[in-house]
Amino acid sequence: MTRNERSLETLLAQGARFLDRETGAVVPPIHSATTYARDDRYETTGYTYSRDANPTAAHVEEVLAELEGAEDALVFSSGMAAVATFFDSLGAGDHVVAPRVMYHGAADLLRRLAERRGVEVGFFDASEPGALEAAVQPGRTSVVWVETCVNPTWDVIDVRAAAGVARDAGAVLGVDATATPPVTLRALDLGADIVFHSATKYLGGHSDLLAGVLATRVADERWEEIGAARRRMGGVLGAFEAWLLLRGMRTLHLRYERQAANALAIARHFEGRAGIEAVLYPGLESHAGHETAKRQMTGGFGAMLSLLVEGGADAARRIATRTRLFVPATSLGGVESLIEHRATVEGPLSAVPANLLRLSVGIERADELIADLEQALD
Repeated sequence: MTRNERSLETLLAQGARFLDRETGAVVPPIHSATTYARDDRYETTGYTYSRDANPTAAHVEEVLAELEGAEDALVFSSGMAAVATFFDSLGAGDHVVAPRVMYHGAADLLRRLAERRGVEVGFFDASEPGALEAAVQPGRTSVVWVETCVNPTWDVIDVRAAAGVARDAGAVLGVDATATPPVTLRALDLGADIVFHSATKYLGGHSDLLAGVLATRVADERWEEIGAARRRMGGVLGAFEAWLLLRGMRTLHLRYERQAANALAIARHFEGRAGIEAVLYPGLESHAGHETAKRQMTGGFGAMLSLLVEGGADAARRIATRTRLFVPATSLGGVESLIEHRATVEGPLSAVPANLLRLSVGIERADELIADLEQALD
């Protein structure tokens, strides 16, 4: 079997199978050195300083590029470091289109770029058909930024359609696929130019590291500038975090399969329950984006869902503090289940409904998670 014939599951489980040449160790070493010696001709071995590149980080980048079907990938010290580096290429007058409801850290960054750098930002409603097309300005829009799915309402954006809109406008399509890791959705295969992950979440999977990833379909001039910006801003991922990320990715397909199955069970149980106004989850047949999700998410419908509860913000916050298994904490994608009142976390600029509870479903038993939510609701 050649390398290109391996399944993603095998690729992940073996961590690209880079045996240590010196020892034969099946787990790659951590190269913690920050600087590297030159040889007797004063030439480098390919590494000079860890802000530019590190062997452990390079290993995980190669695995990520193969996982995404990308020409190249870069890892960063956090998800926001990756997003900020990507948007650093924007200048005054550049036009960006992004969802009105999206990860609030990225939305805040776009607003700051609009205020401080003169970048023009157009936000569209991902729940409205045709809204993306209406927001794009052909010949002016330089970047279209979308999420799969939209956090935390879980509206589904058709990546292939968005790629067509961006291409026709002469824009680059960047996709935040944090909630849909490549074991279920490969955005580059659907026409995206750049895919982003907060690797803190599903890729790492254990709530013990900060990391971000950008992967590109083509390593073009823009990609070279992204790499140069990472070096300038010092956003490189540390060697130990890169090693943790690779370790976490080796069980990604198993974790995600269990988490997505749990989330679907929870969504089906609470759909139509008294006290719940709506369950927002693309795996439900009643979800407006279900057919699109079924078409582009091949490994499950995700492990994120939201509940709109009766009683408004106060009731939602009370429920979030009364769970016994769901941990009232921010973040997502770890093996443990989390619950949060999203509007409180996002602050006064939040566009999220005040009665929305966001659930990140872990690998615990689904029936016990359901019982926990039931007792909190009661």
